[in-house]
Amino acid sequence: MSVVPDEPSAPVPSHPEEIRSAFELRLGRHMTLQGSARITPAGVISVGLSVSAMMLALGYLASSTRRRRY
Repeated sequence: MSVVPDEPSAPVPSHPEEIRSAFELRLGRHMTLQGSARITPAGVISVGLSVSAMMLALGYLASSTRRRRY
């Protein structure tokens, strides 16, 4: 039986057009929130199309409801 040594895997190469962002939010003296995000240009387009489709559907639903006037 052979034992395979634990070797760290090679880091995954990032997308060449990847957009990265990091932020640090301080709330008072004792609390700090940190975050980061990354997205590709294709992801930005996908998010834009998804949001526009949802807004179109919500606009249709809002216009199709009847309002009673008293």
